[in-house]
Amino acid sequence: MKTSDFYYDLPSELIAQTPVEPRDSGRLMILDRNTGKIEHKFFRDLIDYLEPGDTMILNDTRVIPARIYGTKHDTGAYVEFLLLKQSENNIWECLCKPGKRAKIGTKFSFGEGVVDCEVIGITEDGNRVIRFDCDSKEIYSILDKIGKMPLPPYITEELQNGERYQTVYSRELGSAAAPTAGLHFTKEMLEKIKAKGINIGYVTLHVGLGTFRPVKVDDVTNHKMHSEHYHISKETADLINNTKSNGGRVIAVGTTSTRTLESVATKNGCICEDEDDTSIFIYPGYEFKCVDAQVTNFHLPESTLIMLVSAFAGYDNVMNAYKTAVEEKYRFFSFGDAMFIK
Repeated sequence: MKTSDFYYDLPSELIAQTPVEPRDSGRLMILDRNTGKIEHKFFRDLIDYLEPGDTMILNDTRVIPARIYGTKHDTGAYVEFLLLKQSENNIWECLCKPGKRAKIGTKFSFGEGVVDCEVIGITEDGNRVIRFDCDSKEIYSILDKIGKMPLPPYITEELQNGERYQTVYSRELGSAAAPTAGLHFTKEMLEKIKAKGINIGYVTLHVGLGTFRPVKVDDVTNHKMHSEHYHISKETADLINNTKSNGGRVIAVGTTSTRTLESVATKNGCICEDEDDTSIFIYPGYEFKCVDAQVTNFHLPESTLIMLVSAFAGYDNVMNAYKTAVEEKYRFFSFGDAMFIK
């Protein structure tokens, strides 16, 4: 299967630059993966497609204000850092711009001396590995003061309220990007879903910027997938297993929740408590082991995310749904509209 098979033409005006208010007022496409039938609703109508006994799985990761600006100790030169992943206590992998100013051994200062770092390594991808002169607990509070929210490159308008790039249930700090399918939920909508008898469980997968990385190889199977850290609790695993035993559906909210559940099921042969890094790459031909339905946004052409959705709902169904979404002027990407695949 070729990467070009997942291309579709998207007018730039359909790329959502700002989130809608309220969160659940965006549009929702309903796609039946068995028949290919499409319906057009609003996100708040999702509850009508959920049944008592279903379990909805949400990713409770929280985006950190990971874009910080430092100056070199020796020259005062200005460098932008984007924190990608914490590897241990005070050591992080990051993107640096311009990278040529961040050689191994170079030291930088942030926030007029609030915190310093030293470049201690360079990865195969050219990312820098840095060590802060404070521990992990301190760095999060420091980032709240000096960091900026790392919005995707296709969003050019400044976000007035940083919480609009967080889900209302976010709690586990560590992501460089939001699990955007969850941005549509309000606390009130989640309470209504619970009241209908639908279970809600949580997993954590810290989203890296690799989620926006284009697939640069012609043959999909040659793509090297990025790695992300996940955790699933015993409580959530038990909830999923009980749901399956009772004939209910497991509904993954977003590709990140899907990747977590399928990673655990693939690794262990079942859903159980687990914590690990995953580089699972899901594309057509993959056999799903846990997820029965999915809430997802509309993704970039030729991305690993549209490949995952195509694996779940069927290639022809998904490409037709995207064509329809463009014709119907749905809003695309992080702040855009959503799809429920049943």
